[in-house]
Amino acid sequence: MTSKGRDEHLPWWLLAPIAGIGGLAASAAFMPFNAWPLAFVAVAVLAWATSRAASVAAAAAVGWSFGLLFMFTSLIWQTSIMIASYAGLSVLMSLFYAALGAVLHLTGGLRLAPLWGAGAWTLVEFTTSVFPFDGFAWMRLGYTQLDSWLAGFYPLAGAASVTFLVALLGHLLAHLATRRTPRAAVALAAATALTLGVGLAGRVWLPAASDTPETVSVGWVQPGAPGGGVYGLGEPRTIAFNSQAETGRLAERVRAGSEPAPDFIVWPENGTDMDPRQDAPTAAAVEAAVADAGVPVVVGTIWTDDAREERQTVAVLYDGNGSELAYAKRNLVPFGEWIPFRDFFLPLIPQLAYVGYQSVPGTLPGSFPLTTNDGRRLQVGVAICYEVVYPDTVFDAAREGQVMVVQSSNAMYQDTIQIDQQFAATRVRAAEMRREVLVVTTTGLSGLVGQRGEVLDLVPDSVSASGVHAMPLRDTATPAMVASRWVEYLLAAQGLVGVVLGAVALRNRRRGGTMDVGSDTSEPVRS
Repeated sequence: MTSKGRDEHLPWWLLAPIAGIGGLAASAAFMPFNAWPLAFVAVAVLAWATSRAASVAAAAAVGWSFGLLFMFTSLIWQTSIMIASYAGLSVLMSLFYAALGAVLHLTGGLRLAPLWGAGAWTLVEFTTSVFPFDGFAWMRLGYTQLDSWLAGFYPLAGAASVTFLVALLGHLLAHLATRRTPRAAVALAAATALTLGVGLAGRVWLPAASDTPETVSVGWVQPGAPGGGVYGLGEPRTIAFNSQAETGRLAERVRAGSEPAPDFIVWPENGTDMDPRQDAPTAAAVEAAVADAGVPVVVGTIWTDDAREERQTVAVLYDGNGSELAYAKRNLVPFGEWIPFRDFFLPLIPQLAYVGYQSVPGTLPGSFPLTTNDGRRLQVGVAICYEVVYPDTVFDAAREGQVMVVQSSNAMYQDTIQIDQQFAATRVRAAEMRREVLVVTTTGLSGLVGQRGEVLDLVPDSVSASGVHAMPLRDTATPAMVASRWVEYLLAAQGLVGVVLGAVALRNRRRGGTMDVGSDTSEPVRS
């Protein structure tokens, strides 16, 4: 490398604050701020900063700065639970961006560096979706583009492909800002035009249906809870009594003719906070609500096994003839619903006792049969809360279900941005599947999401509410439902290839006597 190239490197401590600004921009791209163009800016800032770093280690420090600001601002809702968990989760997740910074520096000197950089982003997000403890894929770049032209890629290839495209355009933007050549401008313009054409077409695309779909009337109940912190559901049985009362108000409006009669009603996750099989007042509240409604009710509740000190978060179908397990939640929140290595962590951090009994995941897809009062049989797909960031879980339910509902309990995060982030992820899942999704929560946000991820109805948080929506019965599958996981595998594999090529290039430069690991040209940025 020429001396000019070395002179263009900057010390990591100067680059770190700049990268931190990029992390803040990334956070602002997510809901509730929805400044989605800043996702491209955030990627570009990190690409530029890592390319100016003098070494892989320096680039890792720069990436860590990006990740720290990104995570500490985006995950601030964790303070509702515990300051220590907020700090621990934020630091842990920021380390993945330290790794990303190192990888971007490695690949920045390769030909077609923006493609390798986009693959690196996808690789890191894929890794966070599976590791550690089954992953935490909460802050995917792909969740920021609901209102951009890139939303057209959701049903075609899934959210991971949107992450890749955001990162690609961001790297091309950094490439142009650094090199300022006609070729760089043409590359950015061509990529933008191509994604714009496909994306706009994808936004209007809907899967072909054989005829006008039959509809079903689905009632929903948002019971309301005190909210805030670990004990956001309030005193024992408060949420069950609130669910019963709001169901009664809905039934009164139906009898008065001010609300259409539902075919069935959905309560949220934790519609009761105690096991109706073991707690008589809870069972009485549920049974009274079902009798008052006069239709089947899907109750979000918990089942406990005191002898084994275990529990399951479940959806239970109640009708006039009794109850039947509909679905047991498969994707559980680590340190929220279960404690990994419990015998080690619980004595070390006694505050984790708030988790209570160890949750046990279900194993079957979230789909169950339901017979309406007029004799129609239909399949209902259900996902529970945190599961909306696991596309395979949601797709499994939708493939078998004709109508899709999401039950959630956000009471502990009331009045925080967590609620908006989760609702946005649900909107992405709806856009990927081209299915309407009914979201039913304890305290908000409840609402109806349309086929393209648009919000058709929204109930604010911190209130009790209920209603009825007519939902089409659908059985179509999108390309994303069929192949998006394989698309993510391929994009992540491409990122891994970039890591290998970058590492080989670094080794070759060192063998050639060039210790600087930047680009091997006088222009150190190619991403």
